[in-house]
Parts: sequence; C-alpha cells; structure tokens
Amino acid sequence: MTNHLANPRYGVTPALKDVRIDSPFWSRYIQLVKNTVIPYQYEAIHDRIPEAEKSFAIQNFRIAAGLAEGEFQGMVFQDSDVAKWLEAVGYSLQAMPDSELEKLADEVIDLVAAAQQPDGYLNTYFTIKEPDKRWTNLAECHELYCAGHMMEAAVAYFDATGKRKLLDVMCKFADYIDSVFGRGEGRLHGYDGHQEIELALIKLYRTTGNDRYLQLSKYFIDERGQSPLYLTEEWERRGRKTFFPEMKDFGVDYAQAHEPVRQQQHATGHAVRAVYMYAAMADIAAETGDTGLYEACKRLWDNLAGKRMYLTGAIGSQAFGERFSYDYDLPSDLAYAETCASIGLIFFAERMLRLEPNSQYADVLERALYNTVLAGMSLDGKKFFYVNPLEVVPEACDYHNKQHVKAERQGWFGCACCPPNVARLLSSLGKYIYSIRENTIFVHLYAGSEANLKLGAQNVRLVQEADLPSGNKVSVQVYPGEEAVFSLGFRQPDWCPAMQITVNGEQLLKEGRSENGYILIERTWKDGDAVELELEMPIIRMIANPLVRETIGKVALQRGPLVYCLEEADNGNLLHELVLPGNAQLQADFQSDLLGGVTVIRGLAERASASDWNGKLYKPSAAETSFEEKVTFIPYYAWANRACGEMTVWIRAK
Repeated sequence: MTNHLANPRYGVTPALKDVRIDSPFWSRYIQLVKNTVIPYQYEAIHDRIPEAEKSFAIQNFRIAAGLAEGEFQGMVFQDSDVAKWLEAVGYSLQAMPDSELEKLADEVIDLVAAAQQPDGYLNTYFTIKEPDKRWTNLAECHELYCAGHMMEAAVAYFDATGKRKLLDVMCKFADYIDSVFGRGEGRLHGYDGHQEIELALIKLYRTTGNDRYLQLSKYFIDERGQSPLYLTEEWERRGRKTFFPEMKDFGVDYAQAHEPVRQQQHATGHAVRAVYMYAAMADIAAETGDTGLYEACKRLWDNLAGKRMYLTGAIGSQAFGERFSYDYDLPSDLAYAETCASIGLIFFAERMLRLEPNSQYADVLERALYNTVLAGMSLDGKKFFYVNPLEVVPEACDYHNKQHVKAERQGWFGCACCPPNVARLLSSLGKYIYSIRENTIFVHLYAGSEANLKLGAQNVRLVQEADLPSGNKVSVQVYPGEEAVFSLGFRQPDWCPAMQITVNGEQLLKEGRSENGYILIERTWKDGDAVELELEMPIIRMIANPLVRETIGKVALQRGPLVYCLEEADNGNLLHELVLPGNAQLQADFQSDLLGGVTVIRGLAERASASDWNGKLYKPSAAETSFEEKVTFIPYYAWANRACGEMTVWIRAK
C-alpha cells in the first residue's frame, strides 16, 4: 500500500503502532477502553445488557445476511454503531495486540461481509426494509454516513492486522458508490445529508492509493450547496415527506448545504455534520493544494472557536436539531454540547494542525479532549452522556425544554453514536500527540509516551514522561540513532503563562524561538539528549466575552487543561447562591482517593442567606446578606460519578 501526500508540507502523524502511551493519567483510559468499554459495547450491540436500551445492530446484520428472520429495528443509521466498535477495536489492536479480541472482530467482519449485496451495496436498513428506495433520501437516511464509518473501520482494522477482508468489502462498496454519484450522464448529482464519507474516503485513498476515492470525496464537497440544491429537489421528489418529522423545519443550512462550502462564513446547522465536513475539507485542501478550501477552513474555525464554543470545548448550543445557533449564544443549562460534536472538533483541529502548526488548534483539541470527551463517559466506562451541559439542576431536567439534559449518565442509547465514538477516539489517542512537518517534530500534547518517528530518512525515538494534568513537569528523551540536525517544537498551552525549558540541564535561552505558539529547538541531536519542561500551571479565573449573556458577571476556574465545576456532592445544593469573591484564596490539592485521583481546588465562597426572607417570594432591594462557606471544585470531566445532584461550571463573581 502507498501513502499518498500530494502536499509535502502537510504535516504527517505517526502510525498508531509507532506511538505507545505510558501515562499515569491516559494509560488508565487506554486500558479502560480495551478491558471494559470495548467488551461492554460488544455486549450492547448484541443486546446482552438488560438495563440498557436495545441496540439491534448485530441482529440487523444477521437478518440482512440471511442468517436470521425478522424486521429491521433501531435507528436508520444503526449500522454505524457496529462500524465504530470495529474501528475502536482496530485502534486498540494497534496499540495492544489481543488474539481473542481480534477473533471477535473477525466474526463481526464475517457478518458484515455476508450482509453485503452482490453489487457492493451495504446497508441493513434498506436491504431489509426498503430495498427499492436506495439513495432516495440522502438528507435523512444516512446511507453514505454509515458507509463512511465502515470505511474508517476497515482502514483501522487493516492497519492493525493486515487483514483485507473488511477493506475489500468497503473498497467494493466505494467503487459502487462511485458508479452511482457524480456529474456524469445517468449519475446522481447528490451528496450525503450527514457528512462522514468525505473524510473516510480520504483515509481509503491514503491506504489504497486509489485516486478515485480522493476524487469522489472532492466531488461530495464541491457539489454541496450548489444551485439547484439537491437536497431540496430530493425532498420535492418525495412529495415533501420526511423520515424524521422534525426535519421539515430544519432548513438546508442544517446539513451545511445552504451555499457552496468555500463561501460559508459561519459554523451552522447540525454540529457533528459540520465538523466532520470541515475535517474533510482540510484533508482535501492538503491533498490538492486547494487554497479556497483552506481559507474556508480557517474562516469557519475562527467563527466556531471564537464565537460558538463552550469553555469545555463543547459545541452545538441548541437542542432542537443538535445544532449551532448564533454567535455568543452559549447557555450553560440548555446546552446540547454533544459528545460526538467535540470528537468531530478534535478531528478538525488535528487536520488544521497538520496544515498549519499553530497552537490555537492544539489548545482547542486539548480542551475538548480533557473536558467534554472525558465527561462523556463515566469513570468505570459503563455509562455515557450524549449531552454535556455546564449547569444542571436535576429537578429542572423535566421542564423548560431541558428534557435532553440528564443529571446522570445512561447505560446506552437508542441513538448510540456517542459511546462508541468515545471508544474509538481514546483508543486512537496516540495519533494526536505528535506530528512531523518537513524537518520538525511537533509535540502537541504532553502525555507519557514512546514514539518511533520517521523524519525523512532519519529514525527518531522520543520518550516522553509527563505528569499532566495534575503536575506540570515534562521530560523528553531524544534518540536519533546517529547524530542529526532537526527541530523539536514544544507547544506553550494557552493556560501556561510561561515555560521553563532546559536541554541537557542547561536552561534554554537563545537557542529556541517561538513560532505560532511553539518553542522550536533546532540543534544537532544525539542519543540521550534530554529536554525538560516546567509549565506554569496557575489556577485561572476564566471569564467569557461579555457578549455571552448567560455568563456575564460569572467566573469559571481552570487549572492546566482542566475546566473545573462545583458539584452538590461536595458543596450541597442551591449552587446558584454561591459567590466567589475576587480576593478568595484558592488552593490546588491532589486527592488520590477521590474520583480515581484528581486535583481539587478549595477556597472560601459566600453563600446568599435565605434566613431573613420569612417565606416571602419578593421584597424591596437591600444589601444581600451572606455567610462564608468552604467550597470544593472538581474537574468537570469527573462530575456525575457519585450521587445525583446539582453541578455548575460558572459561579457568580464579586
């Protein structure tokens, strides 16, 4: 297989096999995914967890393969749960080979292959339920979305095992799709309603070297939003009928099809669809040198990260349609903030990093990873959040259009896109730590790991030790084999006011230069050279732009990459009564026996007194009386792992 990169300046990430994570913090998650999450989700897609909603995903494949009788059940995109499980397995096997897990995956792959139709088509919903309706509802029915996820699984599993069975199945499906869509005579001039296949086709192209997959991905991106609007015409042909009744009110911007992608100015519509598409746009810009796509990516990034993103790295503030709303509309208690959306944001950020090594992309990647993505899964790996609000009052979850907000994680979902998405991201974490561009190795994330990197003809091994997020020290040992001249680029995170760097015990002064948020050290490296970093990690009182109405007059705490919150388990209820004085002394304190080992922040706040109200609902304004109270902030990712109760990220300031 060949690895095509048309743009030699496009950064390269090392193969997952070449990065082994060895981190006090992250290794626990990697092991949790392998030993708990992947087996749990295997049981879930086989409907063997009594307390969880049934998946029907494997059963649908059995019916489509002719191995069982019955009707299709579950969501129209249920196939994607199996695909994401297989992809997570592929990544896990690359890091930690496991013959028993591989055997389970092979059995699932045999089932997927058996469900493929003779012409290459693969989708259990249409095979079982509506075989004559293929490609008639691209806006809603996720055929290309499911295809994309299975393509990603095929590439991940091939990379892990070298086995071609699923890869061949998906190449056959991709060839069939290529015969159906395009600008030629007799082809559909359409594109998917839920983007995903675009980025998957790029992966398939890079693995197989088949240029048709790159061109097909480019076609789907280029055709989107062109006039006449295909999704609107398709809807008219269906007699204006919708598969999901609510979608009749969404509009074409919901699927980012309101105008050609190069002209789009704002992150709009369904948040997951948007960032999946932006990731593909960045890939295509890199492969083809398309400056129009690149400029669109930067413009959309600036809008998304600068005006439409929560402090936790969550995106998509509106529950209706799981979508973006308007600039600076970031309500804490109504937030949708889907786990999948932050995972898609990480995909987009990683590709932008390869296009341009700029710390702003890594800062957002890290923010979404440590906060929203980790919050999306319980500490035991068996329960999940679909929605990640920044404020929760449990009794309010049934009122005021807050039904989407949950105070406790769920065992599974009828629409279970998020749990396997978390598994596939965490099991592929090694891909996000380093990248290589020309003669520079960039360190984007500080996480204990050993990486074997290819820098031109030079093999370089890096051994990184890091005690983040609790500690602030990083050490990188360099082993180039033979002496070689190259650069190492170390990110200065946005939460770090200053970094102390030493090379072989000598403090770095003139040798390093700062470029786009990275300290670059160019020198002749030899085996055993050591770089030591000490990152300032103060407790930061974060405020939001005053255009964010919901957080005016409030602060949130951040230390290192972690955003903090108040939880009822530590502070009692009625958290809205608390006020954090500007002169409050705050202290970070590591608690090894709390929530798997976390650094908490302690201090004194003021709580509004209700003792002088005497049962009144309103009274004339007077100086608010309050009393001091000890408060404890915990990392946001760890909330809802104890008793059900209130939580808030933002607290009133004084």
